[in-house]
Amino acid sequence: MKENSSFMQHALNIAENGIGRVSPNPPVGCVLVQGERIIAQGWHNQIGDLHAEQAAIADAEMKGENTEGCIAYVTLEPCNHFGRTPPCTQALLWAGVSKVVIASRDPNPNVRGKGIDALINAGIDVEVGTNETEAEIQMQAFLNWCKFRKPLVTLKMAVDSNDKVDDRMVPSRRFTSELSLQFAHALRRQCDAILVGSQTVIRDNPSLTIRKVDSEGSPNPIRIILDTRGNITKEATVWNSEAETIRILGIENFDSINGIESICMPAVTESRNPADLLDLLGDRGIQELLVEGGPSVWTSFLENGVVDRIIHIRADVELEEGPEMKLSSELLSMNNLELIEERKDSGDLIQIFTKFGVSLPHKNWPYPSD
Repeated sequence: MKENSSFMQHALNIAENGIGRVSPNPPVGCVLVQGERIIAQGWHNQIGDLHAEQAAIADAEMKGENTEGCIAYVTLEPCNHFGRTPPCTQALLWAGVSKVVIASRDPNPNVRGKGIDALINAGIDVEVGTNETEAEIQMQAFLNWCKFRKPLVTLKMAVDSNDKVDDRMVPSRRFTSELSLQFAHALRRQCDAILVGSQTVIRDNPSLTIRKVDSEGSPNPIRIILDTRGNITKEATVWNSEAETIRILGIENFDSINGIESICMPAVTESRNPADLLDLLGDRGIQELLVEGGPSVWTSFLENGVVDRIIHIRADVELEEGPEMKLSSELLSMNNLELIEERKDSGDLIQIFTKFGVSLPHKNWPYPSD
C-alpha cells in the first residue's frame, strides 16, 4: 500500500502540469509501473490533447517500453465515453494493463462509475481510493463545479498598512511590490475568469490579462465586468480583444460595445447578491473565479457568504485619502474562512484564507513557478 501511495503521489505531482490549461476538465496524471519501476508517465496537458492515460501509453511507446501486464496509477477514474478523445478505458485495455489503481471516482455524469465498471467487466483488477484526499484537494474546483455548478470564488485584495485600498489624492498607481504583482498574475493564470466592478475599471483602466509571468500555455481568463449603470467608456482597455469579455449591466436599455457580450442582471446590483451571477458563470463551465476589485464588490461577495478563498496582500506603505476595506473576523466567519498560510518574502505580507481551512490545489498555487 505504501508503494501504491508513492506511485500515486508521483501521478498527482505530474498532474499539476495541466492546472490552468485543461479547464473545464480537471488536472489528471497517470504513471505506468512494471514491478518497482515507473516505465512511463503522462498528464492531461491541454484541452483537446491526449488524456493522461493516453499520454502515458504514448510515452511508453516512444521509449520502447512494454506495457503488457503493467499497473496504471491514475488520479481520476478513466473515462469510458467518446469526447474530444476516445475512451481512456479502451486505451488501457489496448495497452494490456493488468491492474488500474485510481485515486478518485469521477463525479461527472458522463463517467461516474462507468469507467471502473468497464475495466472490471474486461477482467482488469481495479483499486480505488489510493491518495483520494490529495486527489480531491487538487481537483477541488472541478469537484465543486460538478456538485454545485458554480465556480470556486477566490477574492484578492491589496491594502496599505491602514487598510486603505487607494489614494484619491494622486493618479491611480500600484502600491504593492513587484513580487506581489507577479503573484497576482500567477493567480490569474490559474483561474478561468476575473471579475471587477466599474469603479476599478474607471479608476485603473486595467487590462486584466496575464503579463508578469509566463502564461505556460494558459489562455487569458475571461473578463467579467460589472458595468451596472453602463458608465464605462467604450475606450476602456477591458473591451479589447485580448480576452473574452462579458459585461454585466443593471439597466435594460444600454449602449452595446462591439465584440462584447452584454447581459442585463439587475438583481446582482440592486440586492447586492452575486448568487445569480455565479449560477450564470457555472452554467458556462467556469470553475475558478478570481474577484479582483474593488471594495464594494468584495463586500458584496463576502456579506453573501460566497467566498471560498481570500488572498490578502498588505503593503508596508501608508496611503493618503481613499476608501478602506477591513477584513473583519465577522466577514471571515460568515464565509467559514480560516488562515492557512502567510508569507512576507515579496516585501508585502500575504495571507491566504480558505473555507474550512481546506488546502490549496497544489504547492505552487498561486505562486509563480520557479
